[in-house]
Amino acid sequence: MQKRSVKEIAQHTLALEAQSILEMRDNLGEDFERVIELLLTTKGRLVVSGIGKSAIIGQKIVATLNSTGTPSIFMHAADAIHGDLGMIREEDPVLIISKSGESPEIKVLVTLIRNLGNPIIAMVGNIPSSLATASDCILNTTVSQEACPNNLAPTSSTTAQLAMGDALAVCLMEAKGFSSEDFAKFHPGGSLGKKLYLRVSDLSRLNEQPSVKEESTLKEVILEMTKKRLGLTAVLNTNNQLVGVITDGDLRRMLEKGIAMEGTHAKTIMSANPKTIEADALAVDALDKMRKNNITSLLVAENGHYTGVIHLHDLIREGLI
Repeated sequence: MQKRSVKEIAQHTLALEAQSILEMRDNLGEDFERVIELLLTTKGRLVVSGIGKSAIIGQKIVATLNSTGTPSIFMHAADAIHGDLGMIREEDPVLIISKSGESPEIKVLVTLIRNLGNPIIAMVGNIPSSLATASDCILNTTVSQEACPNNLAPTSSTTAQLAMGDALAVCLMEAKGFSSEDFAKFHPGGSLGKKLYLRVSDLSRLNEQPSVKEESTLKEVILEMTKKRLGLTAVLNTNNQLVGVITDGDLRRMLEKGIAMEGTHAKTIMSANPKTIEADALAVDALDKMRKNNITSLLVAENGHYTGVIHLHDLIREGLI
């Protein structure tokens, strides 16, 4: 038999795992809808349990549910029968994850939870198992073949469990109308959270607000840009309305054209109709606008009035890039 290349092995693995998800999709039944209804109406948390690789998948599912608005907690099956069972409250449904549904710890746990009277959801790959038989609802994660060459190591089966957990989370999100603003409340740290809540004004207010008038001399322009150290200045008319911007590049181009410094005013060299962004816009939107226009700064406006500057360095400092 010809030895397969590394790429062929990887492609075969991915194909088997993808197939397991497609098969699971076709096996979705009424029990899945009942689970969603149960989780939408429960007054308690969802307790997720498992052992071995299924326990690791369970922890990820808990993390996803918590971050998308479904309060959940993980309880290891082995620890549950040695005291952690006390974390289950009367209102809590329990999701137990297992490929075989016959692990000794799982069988003991199912009996104990049945005695407590809590509803049991089985995410299981063996429908005739003890776990499935004793459960109120079954999430079928049966796979035809593990990606492991010996058909032993949990690979396709854990992929199926993970995907089923994501399906639960997304269905619950949509049913609850969970928005990006809600998501930001649970992710305030890191670049992900900042992309969802950090506003332009949060950054621009920390910067100077360089500005000159249309009739300001070139000397005044250079002094303002030097003092405020942002590499640009806004140009305002007599009514303090924003009419233009002057950047370091504008000054260099003026010198290249041989324009005399004496008698030159701001309105002569400014770029009219500068790119701006509203103060209450998301900082990530400022980044998108800078990228599209190949610039490093934007003038900030609030109700049409110039209020400051946001610079690419501000966004880099906040980890948005």
